[in-house]
This record gives sequence, structure tokens and C-alpha cells, in this order.
Amino acid sequence: MNAQAAPITRRHLLRLLPSAGLAASLPSCSQQPERTSDGCPIIRFGHFPNITHVQALVAHNLSRQGRGWFEKRLEARIEWSTYNAGPSAIEAIFARALDVTYIGPSPVLNAFAKSRGAEPRILSGAANGGSALVVRPDAGIASPADFRGKKVASPQLGNTQDVQLRAWLVEQGFSISQTGGDVHVIPTSNADLFALLSNGDLDAAWTVEPWVTRLELEAGARVFLADTETTVTLLAARRSWREQHPELAQRLVEAHRELTRWILDHPAESRLMVRDELKQLTTAAPSDAVLDRALGRTVLTNDLSRASLETMVTSAQKAGFLQDIPALDPLLPNP
Repeated sequence: MNAQAAPITRRHLLRLLPSAGLAASLPSCSQQPERTSDGCPIIRFGHFPNITHVQALVAHNLSRQGRGWFEKRLEARIEWSTYNAGPSAIEAIFARALDVTYIGPSPVLNAFAKSRGAEPRILSGAANGGSALVVRPDAGIASPADFRGKKVASPQLGNTQDVQLRAWLVEQGFSISQTGGDVHVIPTSNADLFALLSNGDLDAAWTVEPWVTRLELEAGARVFLADTETTVTLLAARRSWREQHPELAQRLVEAHRELTRWILDHPAESRLMVRDELKQLTTAAPSDAVLDRALGRTVLTNDLSRASLETMVTSAQKAGFLQDIPALDPLLPNP
């Protein structure tokens, strides 16, 4: 995992057990809003089974071990849900089935625009980079012009990589629609990419880690265009949840920032947790080669780049997903 310089809150010092590296017991859940029968508030937390969601993978794995990171710091019960891509998580936000989620910027911006600024709210940055456009070795793609007539996958219609792909194709001079055009963009679950690309049913894919590296090392795909700078993962919340529980939301942000720093300071231990959690969620652990390369391409940071968000707005407009969008200020974290 690469690090990007960021102001990390260190207010709450980590209490690490010498043998395990993390505290194992959870404190009392007294004096919390919306308590359950055992006295703890519930936070419904979403993420994707991607290495670009490193913080979530580590935290989810610690929850499985009974050593919950967020549970300990928030005195809360965390209910984890996983999604293939951002639009599904946004649907859960609107349905009030999620309170907080790790998510890409495009679905957040799209939801903010469609709700006229009502939903959601960004709490923090989480990761940059970690995505790429890869091509099948025998697809005959050597230059952007060669994408004409090709079948190219993205994780889900309207997700961050889908928007990036469509905007990039428009920039190359192609006519792109949601159902056709000069290049056939086919929303495809990340878990299905390997078989479809290997069998020649797809020519290329724009996706995230570890799928980029898996396609590269296991299916012989070639990275055509790597994205190393875009904000790929945010921590976002349902607006009403943040407004109803401002202190809890602030403690969540601080716990997320601590977690980012802990992962960067403990690469070997966090790497094992990422590997184990991906195995739990996808039934197959990534190989060491996949894991190491994928982690190396993902830059963890708590910083949030407004410029990156504005670039994503422009991309979504090029791709035909956005026309007008309110000023971004209410969407951004509190100063």
C-alpha cells in the first residue's frame, strides 16, 4: 500500500496488544443514540470486495474476529453489507438501508445531483488510484482508435470506472450511448470479468484492484491506461444520519483516519487481514503476487481532492450522466 501525505488525527492513541496488535475487548455501549436491546447503537456500514476499499476490508475482518475497530472506538454495533459497485450502495442510502459506506465518487456526485443536494454527504477521503483500463492480448488494441467496435466492460452502469471509461471514449472521438455507439460498454460484475475476458467475450475492461492485477497476471491482459491519481474511494454517509448523530459521525471520521494510519504503519498485519477478508467475501483468496501488486497500486489517504471531484463531474457530463449539479460545498466534509 502506498501512502500519500495527509494530516492524520492522532487524538485517540491506539491501544495495541503485544501479541495480536489490536485490542480484543469492546467497551460498554452506554449513553449512545438509538440503542439496541444490548445497549449499542447500530451503524449499517457498506463497502465493496475491492482492494481500493482497504480500510473496510481490514475493519470488516476485525469485526469477524471480535476485535472490531469501529465497534471499539464508537461503542457501536457495526452491520456490514457488501456491494459490487457504487450505484447499488447509493440505492441502499436512499432506501435508508445504509448509514455509512466506502464508495467511489461518481455515484456520490450523481446522487447529489439527482437529489438536488439532499443526499449523501462525504465524510473523508480514503484512497486514490487503483484502477486501470486493461485489454485482452489478442483483441487487436494498440491505440485508442482500435477500441472502435470493441466490447469493453465496466463494473456497473454509472459507477466511477464506468463514467471514467465512457468519458475517455468520448474524448477519443467515439459516439457512446448507454446501449450502444461506436464502442460497446457492457456493465459487468467484477467477479465475471476473468471468464469473459479469457473466453474472448470481452475485449477490454476498466476496473479496480485486485481485478486489474488478476486480469493482468491470470488472464494475460495488458494495462492500456492506468489511473494513479483519481480519488477512487470516499467515506460517505446518509445526510440525516450525520445530522442526527454529529458526535458519532465525527468519532467515525477520527476512527477512519486512525485506521488509515494503522494500516500504513502495519503493512504485514493488515495485508493478512485484506487477504483473509477477500477470501471470505469472494470465496477465493488472491495470490501473493496479485495482492502485493494490487496493494502497491492503491494509495491510501484521508485527504479529499475537490479538484478530483470536479474532474469527475466533468467526466459524468461528458458521459451523459449529469447535466446540472448543485454547488459541491454542502456535499463536502465539515471544515
